[in-house]
Formats: sequence, C-alpha cells, structure tokens
Amino acid sequence: MKTRYFLTLIAGCAFFLISCSSDDEGPGVTPPTLDDELQSLIDDLDFYTLPASDDYANIPQDPNNALSADKVNLGKQLYHETALGGNPRIPGVGSEGTYSCASCHHVAAGFQAGLKQGISEGGVGFGTIGESRILNPEYITWTDSLDVQPIRTPTAMNTAYQDVMLWNGQFGATGTNAGTEANWTPGTPIAVNNLGFQGVETQAIAGFAVHRQKINEAFLDGYPEYKAQFDAVYGTYNKDDETLKQLTGLAIAAYERTLLPTEAPFQRYLKGETTALTDEQKQGAILFFGKAGCTSCHTGPALNSMQFEAIGMNELKGANTFNTDGPKNERLGRGGFTKNADDNYKFKVPQLYNLKDVNFLGHGGNFTSVRQIIQYKNAAIPQNIEVPTSQLASEFVALNLTPEEIDQLTAFIEDGLYDNNLVRYVPESIPSGNFFPVNDSESQDDDGIMGGF
Repeated sequence: MKTRYFLTLIAGCAFFLISCSSDDEGPGVTPPTLDDELQSLIDDLDFYTLPASDDYANIPQDPNNALSADKVNLGKQLYHETALGGNPRIPGVGSEGTYSCASCHHVAAGFQAGLKQGISEGGVGFGTIGESRILNPEYITWTDSLDVQPIRTPTAMNTAYQDVMLWNGQFGATGTNAGTEANWTPGTPIAVNNLGFQGVETQAIAGFAVHRQKINEAFLDGYPEYKAQFDAVYGTYNKDDETLKQLTGLAIAAYERTLLPTEAPFQRYLKGETTALTDEQKQGAILFFGKAGCTSCHTGPALNSMQFEAIGMNELKGANTFNTDGPKNERLGRGGFTKNADDNYKFKVPQLYNLKDVNFLGHGGNFTSVRQIIQYKNAAIPQNIEVPTSQLASEFVALNLTPEEIDQLTAFIEDGLYDNNLVRYVPESIPSGNFFPVNDSESQDDDGIMGGF
C-alpha cells in the first residue's frame, strides 16, 4: 500500500512539473527564439538578399547597358581615374588631373563623401575617410567655381536598385520618370535623359560635364591600356568626344551597379548564417521589420525605395559649406524637378547599408550618426519650419521606442548592415599611375589615398 501511494505521488509530481514547464507554450513546445521571431517578420528571406557582385544575370540593369566582367572592370578604373579630371573651371592652379568620381563617392566613406559637402575640383587634402579635404587656397576668391553640390553627396552603393538617381530623382528616362519628359530642359544636365537610359547610366554620362571631366581620342592614345579595354568592350565605335563620354559613362554605371554590400552580417544571415548577427542586432532587426515600421519605406535588397517622402529635415547650409545660399531647386526635392507643388520637400528614400563610416547623414547632412536619425524619427518633430505640415509623410509619426530599443535598432543598422570589405571593389592602381580618389600633392601621403606608381 505504501509503495503504491509513493509511486502515485511521484507520478503526480512529475505531471505537475511537466504541465508547469511552459505556461504559455504547452507541454513539449519550445519557446520561440529571436531567429524565429525575426524570420516570421521578414517572411521572404530571398526578397532582401543581394545577388553576388559578379552575378550579372541577377543584378538589376539597364537593358541598353548589359553588364559584363570586362565592362565592369573598365568602369572600376575609370571611376577612380583622376586623369579624367581634365576640364577644371579654373585652369592653371594645379587642379587638372586631381579629381575623379571617387573624390566624392569613395570607399572610405561607404562610397559617399567623408565631408558634409563633398569637394571635387577646388579641394585639396583627404585624410582617412575624406574628412580633411578643404578648400584649395587658390579658390578663395573663386568659390563660385568650386565643384560642390547644394545637397549632400548620395552613395554610389546599391544604385542597381534605383531606376532614377539623385535625391530628387531627376536622372533617368524610364520607370519612375516616365511622363516627366517636359522637364528634361535642353541645355541642362537633365537633357541627358533624352538618351533613354536608366538613372545610373544617365547620371554617369551627365556627370562628365557637371564634374568637369574630359575624355577624347587623345586620352585613349595617351593611355594604351584604356584604348585596349575600350576596344575589347565596345568593338567598333566612334571616337568623337560625345560618343567617348557616353561609353565611359556606361562603363562607370556598369561598375556602380556591382557595388553591393553582400558581406554585411544581415546579408550573411539571410543566406543561412544565423550567427552573423548578434542578439542585439537581431532585436534591432525585429524592431526594424516590426514595431518601428521601417519597411514601410526602406524595403527590398537595398533597404530603400523609389518613394519620395518629406520628413522635415534641414537643408545643406552653414559652416564649411559653399554656394548653398539663395533659392535652389534641390531644396525642393522632387518638386524642384517635377515642378509639381505636391512634390515639394519630398526626397528619395535612401539605402541603409554602410552608414557607420559617414559623419553626415540626411539630404542636408545635419545628422552626425545613425542614432541621431533614429531619435529624430522616434520623436517625429520636424527640423525645417519651411516644410508645410501637409507635406510631411504619413509615416512620420512618433514611434514610441524606448532608449534600449533605440540602441538595438542602431546596432542593427550601423553594424548589421555594415560590409567591412568594400575595398574589394577598388583597383590597386589605375592606368595613369595617379593617386586616387584625389591626386593633389597635399593628399598623396594621407591614409586614405591609394594607387600611385
């Protein structure tokens, strides 16, 4: 009798312990992990996965500018080639051959500028991430001739996922810009849209005039390595200046389309490496895809979109900026291009990879960290009093994130989306033998400078 009672008691206790082991999940059910929660929010992992940079069949591209290994390699060199900086507005003061596309879109700052306002022609010095580039003293009385833009330099990375380029989307003849032909003003860089290319190609071609670069038959004759590559990529082609400018732009655009942060922890996570993200980064990703609502605008493999939204950020102006006073179409965002008042103060939603190396964020460069932007969006109080409330995005509302959640979201964006090996997209040298991304004498010993024979 005592033995039967004792066994009954043990069995009862065991049942009690099992039934109480998980109040919510029930007997034998494992509580969900951070991975379970995150992947249930993402739903389709492939949707956010970037193709390999040499997977040309799956990289979005202009059908009129097919990608190939030879064209991408040519574009890589031309993008960094300071010898193309041959048409400065102020000649004879040492600016010739000192600037390139990479002067303001370089690897050290995630293919953005390391300054609030990038300086191409008219700048000297570099530093480590471009932070030490300053006004060339020769330009002190000629600041209106500097090659600077009245809005912060956007990144050249993940441009494959943009069919129109710049903060206002003015470059690009198809897709988002279909129907905007009346705004392709003759005699302006926007007229390059009439060539019919998508945004990356259009911007690269237009950039030759905007950024005072120069290529001609004499240039190819002077650098046989470039001539051989042009012949290999394009076969028989005219060698007039306009054709060479267009072919150069197409090669540069092909290269830019391959600038994909495929080694970022989040990309590795999407491909099955669940330990690539820390727990804090996973918690931040859960917020990104959940409570914070980031994917209402930042979506797809580049975590961007072709939406134009107003969130009331200040414009580019103030100390250490040039030529930003007075009315500028760029300050009106999309409306400055479309001339539609409903588009005023709306700017293209940017991609979110490799922001940690950038000290100036937002289209006006008025934020110094990812955390500051998250705090700004969390509070949803606009900076720019010129932006009418009626123009603000419906998504620009208080997020009610706690300080801990802000930390987690910052960790995901800053570190989870950070590819620390972008140097793989940079040539060891360029055919001219010049230094790059800038080639002035004051920069050549700086830490961020590459190349040079």
